[in-house]
Amino acid sequence: MSIKDQRAACPKPEKYDAILRAAIAVFARTGFFNAKVADVAREAGVADGTVYLYFKNKDHILVSIFETFMDEAISEGRLAVGPIDDPREKLRRIAELHLERMGSDRDLAVVFQVELRSSMKFMEQFSETRVSEYLDLIRSVIQEGQRRGQFRPSIDTTIASKVFFGTLDEMVTNWVLSRKSYDLESTASSVVDLFFNGVSA
Repeated sequence: MSIKDQRAACPKPEKYDAILRAAIAVFARTGFFNAKVADVAREAGVADGTVYLYFKNKDHILVSIFETFMDEAISEGRLAVGPIDDPREKLRRIAELHLERMGSDRDLAVVFQVELRSSMKFMEQFSETRVSEYLDLIRSVIQEGQRRGQFRPSIDTTIASKVFFGTLDEMVTNWVLSRKSYDLESTASSVVDLFFNGVSA
């Protein structure tokens, strides 16, 4: 499901949503640092001043894209794993959702994998907020698996959650940069199997 579809029921004003969608398209096409607020306004079909009714500046737009997406990802992830009993299947579902979400919106994936990482300021800010919450979700599932005897108790769950997230993240980056066209979500099973079983024969 794309970020546009996910926000369909969100109580944000329609123009707010349109501006975010326009910004994703513009940032992906021209790059964040090359883009202007006027470009975003033109893409959204609104006046420049309308953008400033909702956002302080271009940086604020980028932050809002990240926070909106991550809030939805965390909320959706918690809802998705709630009814699942097996921690292994919970991790599989998290992987599927992550790759499905990015794979359904290439522009969004470009903004996340390329534009957001071009600034150390943004990276430092983001690593302390929503990403930590997302990692907490993954870590809690791994800890549940340890309690049930499905995962080794000696595993450092903080490292394991970062390895799991980092693998998914790299799969998205490779998909964005690849010249080949393939279904990103279809790689989830291989990623999860490798995480569970390693590379040993």
